[in-house]
Amino acid sequence: MSTFDLSTAHWRKSSHSGHEGGNCVEVADLATAVAVRDSKNPDGPTLILNRAAFTALAATVRAGAHDL
Repeated sequence: MSTFDLSTAHWRKSSHSGHEGGNCVEVADLATAVAVRDSKNPDGPTLILNRAAFTALAATVRAGAHDL
């Protein structure tokens, strides 16, 4: 298991996220991976994905596979 230092991570939200909150996630590019967290709980758990897994996840989200 790898440990990542997130103290200097530059987090960003999607341009599709509104300013009124809601169900938003933030992502941060790491040297070898992508970190994902809940924007409403920045001190909560963080999901770390390798770039291929993040790309696959983003593609399924764009396709609507996770819409409720």
